[in-house]
Amino acid sequence: MLLAVDVGNTNVVFAVCEGREIRARWRIATDPRRTADQYAVWLIQLMAIENIDRGAIDQIIVSTVVPRALHNIDVLAQKYFGIDPIIAGQGPQGWGFQADVDEPRSLGADRAVNIVAAHDAHAGDLIIVDFGTATTFDAIDYAGTYKGGIIAPGINLSLEALVSAAAKLPRIAIEKPVTNSVLGRNTEDQMQIGVFWGYVALIEGLVARMKAEIGRPAKVIATGGLAVLFDQQTQIFDAVDPDLTLTGLAILAERARAG
Repeated sequence: MLLAVDVGNTNVVFAVCEGREIRARWRIATDPRRTADQYAVWLIQLMAIENIDRGAIDQIIVSTVVPRALHNIDVLAQKYFGIDPIIAGQGPQGWGFQADVDEPRSLGADRAVNIVAAHDAHAGDLIIVDFGTATTFDAIDYAGTYKGGIIAPGINLSLEALVSAAAKLPRIAIEKPVTNSVLGRNTEDQMQIGVFWGYVALIEGLVARMKAEIGRPAKVIATGGLAVLFDQQTQIFDAVDPDLTLTGLAILAERARAG
């Protein structure tokens, strides 16, 4: 079985996979200071709860956008599983796709893994929208070449900045406003409308501009924690895949196993 580890700016996701099927997954807040021993105590107990034998793990792959966290994940793999982990994007196989941009090396590992999974599952030109700490938009052509993208502040980050900068504004949950009106009658409603519908407008507007520049039909794939919430309020997504990153890691692990 495969242990896939996706180290994001906000959370680290661990998933046990059989082939591309996710058997179990867990997440913990990203903290570069967390030691391999701390990860092990947490992870091995959770695996036991799911009746997953640590000895059944025979491959580990890691994707990270937090370089400082990699060392302790590497120690975890070697000390507690006896496995040298695969670092996604490194080695002779790399990512397995071309990047037609100015600085290919600057492409984040999470975005690269999403590209691998999306191109494997869908034909034609693609736009991937990933709702993470940042919301990213990535364009892939029909041949699987990365053509560029957009990085926008994530909705949680935007809301946090708003609340932090304005002393009188309260903290609110990110959810669809109760009212259908865009004229809020109190502070909380006005914030909810601005954050939620403002973000829907941002997504729709940027995707429309990307499609116009691509100049060919492009399928839009959404992933990330808030993808399902926004999918309920816009028709812009052709598919929603919350597990896109983990699937991409499983595909890269398959390729590494095949040599």
